[in-house]
Amino acid sequence: MAKQHSKQTGIQNMQQANEAVLPAQVPTIAGPERGQDSESQLFGFSLPSFTVQAIFVALLAILFYANTYQNGYALDDTAIIVSNEYVHQGFAGIPDILARDVYYSYYKQLNSSDQLTGGRYRPLSVVSFAVEQQLFGAVPRGETDSVIRYGLGYNTELPYEKKFMHEMHIRHLVNVLLYAILGIVFLYMLRSIVFRSHPVMALIGAVLFIIHPLHTEVVANVKSRDEILSLIFICLTFILSCRYLDQKKIWLLASALGCYFLAYLSKEYALTLLVLLPLAFYLFKGLSVPKSLLRTLPYLAVTAVYILIRLQAIGQRNEMSDSDIQINPYAWASGTEKLATEISTSLRYLKLLLLPHPLSSDYSYNQIPYVDFSSPMVWFSLAVHLGLAGGFFYFLKKQPVLSFAIAFYLGNLLLVNNIFFDIGATLGERLIFHASVGFVIALAFLLVKGAGQLRGVRFRAVSLGAFMLLLIVLCGFKTIDRNKDWKSDSTLFFKDIHVSPNSFLVNVNVATMLVNQSDYEKNDQVRIANLHRGVSLYTRVLHMQDNYVLGYMNRSIAYYKLGMADSMVADLDRVLKLYPIHPVLPEMYYHAGVLYAGNRQYAQADSMMHRSMQLHPGIQEVTTAIRAIEDSVRASK
Repeated sequence: MAKQHSKQTGIQNMQQANEAVLPAQVPTIAGPERGQDSESQLFGFSLPSFTVQAIFVALLAILFYANTYQNGYALDDTAIIVSNEYVHQGFAGIPDILARDVYYSYYKQLNSSDQLTGGRYRPLSVVSFAVEQQLFGAVPRGETDSVIRYGLGYNTELPYEKKFMHEMHIRHLVNVLLYAILGIVFLYMLRSIVFRSHPVMALIGAVLFIIHPLHTEVVANVKSRDEILSLIFICLTFILSCRYLDQKKIWLLASALGCYFLAYLSKEYALTLLVLLPLAFYLFKGLSVPKSLLRTLPYLAVTAVYILIRLQAIGQRNEMSDSDIQINPYAWASGTEKLATEISTSLRYLKLLLLPHPLSSDYSYNQIPYVDFSSPMVWFSLAVHLGLAGGFFYFLKKQPVLSFAIAFYLGNLLLVNNIFFDIGATLGERLIFHASVGFVIALAFLLVKGAGQLRGVRFRAVSLGAFMLLLIVLCGFKTIDRNKDWKSDSTLFFKDIHVSPNSFLVNVNVATMLVNQSDYEKNDQVRIANLHRGVSLYTRVLHMQDNYVLGYMNRSIAYYKLGMADSMVADLDRVLKLYPIHPVLPEMYYHAGVLYAGNRQYAQADSMMHRSMQLHPGIQEVTTAIRAIEDSVRASK
């Protein structure tokens, strides 16, 4: 304000008195009084305090996901938590977690190295699992292998299994609470940065994010805590970095950089902030382009530090991933097919955001077939995404919020659609979690603007409120129902095989469930039928990939349970050729020998026992079995 000291009118004295009591800094959070006037006039109501809104958003998150508390472990929980020796070790395992790829322990048990393209250095969520395990009761380092191999089965009768299932319930509760915290932090970010003058838009944006059914995989699958932590720290980085620009306090910058580093340790999505941060500084803080870029340099330094740590931790890439269809879904696609399918698949993400039904835990090969540039869907997807890119520039000055929303969506989409980075998956619902932030920001903006075009203050308010209430109810039914599917591998895969019947991984997992659960099936006819169905599904999978080691090994187990020794050995011989150091081979040849011996096929039984001995000399059970077979041969003569 300009002060005119030469005129001492009553009005001027009043202005000066008001200036004396105004705070030096504008509050970071827009309270109900800021930005409410225009929206109050538009809709005829004022929002309650930020605290009340935050509680509402958090309660929505808890209400939507409360039923996940009864769930156990499913999908990648096995590799990251259940079979992770470092998690079971509690605090003692944290140094190894920080120093290695997240799948290191899992592949180590298979006598393999990391096979995922580019590696996975995301230690923060795994550290949180280890901390939880320490509180639950850590397993001594020397006992973890025994616990993982023999303490966890496919029922809840084993003592450690019962304990572990109870612990998984608590881990699910932690996920829900973290999701509620994310909702509050996201609301804070919208109120303080994106929608500073539009608190109704901010609240609607936060609610849309929390209730979106596409987020069920992230919350209901404990392993996906990395997604939640990543977005929490990304939002905090935005909040603290913008507050630093306002207040110029070093501790705010240090806190922003610390959150940014933690975002990287959660997941690689933090990379997008190198573009989104300067964009936010330019659009919402009024900095010029050069100053916006200059203010981003400290975050570039954090990125460099993270990359150095990551390279040290994950080591060299395993080239096996290039030819394994399970890990590289585009292994058999030509260059043009790969690009065309990636472009076409990108549109599926937008479809799932607009209509999250049906949902599936997996969309891998061959659920989404390869396409080429003759497919109309490729060109339609290209037109849509080029249109979004054009919209970013078009709205840059006219509607900065929409430009930011588009940038947030496209920036995160480009990290997961395989065009620039091969991520080892065709499509995944959890993969669009971060990009959905841009989607809900744009949707909240359009909803409020659209409602504002309706005639009559009361009609606007009722229409907007009724639409949001309907959306909350519909999304609630979908989310709560979908949460039940994530209770276990069995419930998840038996449901999803109907949604993704051609998926390589879903077929593998259903077959595995059928074979493993046959040990607990009391009805012999059902048990045999399930084993035959498992064999059929494994055969289907092996037609998709004829060098799939695990498929041959698991089918051999099914044949063993069916008493089909010749078929079992044929699969074991295939495993021996493809992967001669498979740790289970000696044990499986031994069981094949036992099966032959039970059928009085002593020559074949002796051959299997000696093969087991060659692979792992010195096993007492094998030596004893060979002597027993020799005695049986002599007795038969």
